[in-house]
Amino acid sequence: MTDYPFLKDSYLSALEHSGAVTAERGWQPCHLAGESGWVPLYLRSHSRGEYVFDYSWADAYQRHGLAYYPKLVTAIPFTPVTGPRWRGSLEPTRLWEGVQERMNETGASGWHLLFPDQACRDALVDLPLAARQACHFRWLNRDYSDFEDYLARFQSRKRKNLRKERQRVAEQGVTIERVAGPLVSAEQWRVFYQCYASTYLKRGQLPYLGEDFFLQLAQTMASQILLVLASRNDKPIAAALYFLDAQQLYGRYWGCLEEVDGLHFELCYYQGIEHAIAAGLQVFDPGVQGEHKILRGFEPVITWSLHYLREPGFQNAIMDFCQEEAVHVHRYRDEAMTLLPFRKDGG
Repeated sequence: MTDYPFLKDSYLSALEHSGAVTAERGWQPCHLAGESGWVPLYLRSHSRGEYVFDYSWADAYQRHGLAYYPKLVTAIPFTPVTGPRWRGSLEPTRLWEGVQERMNETGASGWHLLFPDQACRDALVDLPLAARQACHFRWLNRDYSDFEDYLARFQSRKRKNLRKERQRVAEQGVTIERVAGPLVSAEQWRVFYQCYASTYLKRGQLPYLGEDFFLQLAQTMASQILLVLASRNDKPIAAALYFLDAQQLYGRYWGCLEEVDGLHFELCYYQGIEHAIAAGLQVFDPGVQGEHKILRGFEPVITWSLHYLREPGFQNAIMDFCQEEAVHVHRYRDEAMTLLPFRKDGG
C-alpha cells in the first residue's frame, strides 16, 4: 500500500509543522528510524485523539498508585484509519528492541499500536502484545456500475427511504459539487476550514487541526484529496474532505454552516459512494462510529489495536479483558450484519 496517504511524510510533517502534533499538545514525536525502515512513535501525556479508548486502564493505574502516562503510541494522530504502521521492511525483533529502548528512555508505561492492517499484525504475531478488537463500518464495492446499480441491491422499502433522503436535500435548494484536490481554490479551502472548525466550536471546543495543516496538504498531497461542497442560493453551507489512494476512499472531516435535513448523509456517505464507484475504488471508510451507516449499506468490519504494558499484572489483565471484550464485539458485528439493507437473494 505504497500510496496510503496517512503514513506519508507530507501528511505527518504537516501535523507537526502546523502545531497540531507537539509535546505541548500531548503528542511528542520520538519516531524510530533505521536503515531498513521508519516507525511513527509518539510519547503521550493523555489519550485524546486516538479513538481506541483506554481511559479505564489509566484509571486502574491511578487507583493502584501507578502512572499510566506517559505512554508510547504508534498511530496516525487524530486519524482512526486502518493501514500500515511503518515504512520500509522492518524486522519485528529490531522494532521491538527499539520500542523497548524508548520505553526505558522515557519511562513510558507501555506501547500501543493503533489500527494496524493485516500485514502489520501478521508481522508482529510473535511479540507479547494484547490484541484488542472493535467494530467499524466500511462500504465495499461489489462491482457496481453506478449509484442506481448499488441501490438496486437494496430491499425495496429501504431503497425508497434512501432515495427520499437524497431527494429531501435537493428539495431544500442544495446543490453539491465534488472538486478534485488540485482544483480546490484558496476560497474553497477557506470555506472548508470554516465548516470543519464549526463542528468543534458548536461544542465549545477548539478544533484539533489548524488551517495551516490543510493548506500544507493542499500543496503536498492535492492529488489524494477530494473536497465535496454544498451550496444554497450560491452560498456555501457545508463541506466534506476525503483522502484516497489506489484502492480506498477515506472520509475524514466535515462541517456545516447551516443545518439542512439529510445533508450530513449526502456529503459524508452518498457522495463518497458515488465517487468510489466512478473511480473504481474498492473500499470506502467513512470514519468511526455511527450505527446509522448500517441502513445505508456500510458493512461492519473488525478493526484492531495492539497493546503492551510493562507492569506484568496489568498486561495479563488487559489480555483477559481484550479476549472478553472481543466476544461482545463479534456479537455486535453479527447482529449488525442482520440489519444491512441488501436483498437476501444478493441479486
